[in-house]
Amino acid sequence: MKIVQTVAQLQETLAPYRETKTSIGLVPTMGALHVGHASLVDRSVKENEVTVVSVFVNPTQFNDSNDLKSYPRTFDADRDLLESHGATILFAPTVKDIYPEPDTRVFDCAPVDSVMEGVMRPGHFNGVCQIVSKLFYAVEPTRAYFGEKDFQQLAVIRRMVKILELPLEVVGCPIVREKSGLAFSSRNARLTEVQRNLAVNISAILRESINFAASNEVGETKKFVEEAIEASEGLRLEYFEIVDGLTMQSVSSWNDTDYIVGCITVYCGEVRLIDNICYRRQA
Repeated sequence: MKIVQTVAQLQETLAPYRETKTSIGLVPTMGALHVGHASLVDRSVKENEVTVVSVFVNPTQFNDSNDLKSYPRTFDADRDLLESHGATILFAPTVKDIYPEPDTRVFDCAPVDSVMEGVMRPGHFNGVCQIVSKLFYAVEPTRAYFGEKDFQQLAVIRRMVKILELPLEVVGCPIVREKSGLAFSSRNARLTEVQRNLAVNISAILRESINFAASNEVGETKKFVEEAIEASEGLRLEYFEIVDGLTMQSVSSWNDTDYIVGCITVYCGEVRLIDNICYRRQA
């Protein structure tokens, strides 16, 4: 595995592969890698001849400076994990290299970016689009891999790719969970052992809501989840929405669309955790 730190080095390294039209997979990450990230790398390695993994904590997608400062950084462990999973190139740039000057681009990915995380974290998705588009232009991947845990982010990126008419495939990969059911997340490292046990209730309640939804309407299911989270020790609900899996817009009936997902954000102590559950998806 080769480690490169600048866009110029990255493009020089990729040039021979582009000349031979080699398939290139890209896995964008902010580091603090875990089993979920490893699954994305594995998928890319399986489907492409070259796999590039970026490790870059992107400042433009944080609307809370304290959140940016506290985001875990574990480069040595990240490097070892990527090498063991067969990544070809680790791209670890500096902020100065990615943003030699302020990125003033404004992305309009409506309607998918204007609800939920788009409301709670103003500017977040614009920052995501800034960095992901820069990575797409630098790498020119055949395919790019993202986890479905960040479900709305995945929808925003797909919308951005369509707007920019970029010639690549965005691949969504299933959520990877711990044995307890807790979705793997870099933020889990900030949870105490007690909090980890409490956070398990998020996925447990979402799973229970699948059975509840089988005989209840959307509104009742939403209320079921909200009340169950609020009744759980150590958890504070920020939002739970049941939405169209493509547009991110709220649905009022299970018959509104063929793709329905429940998206949730919960605080466990000071740690903000997101998760989702699919209620309906056309085969």
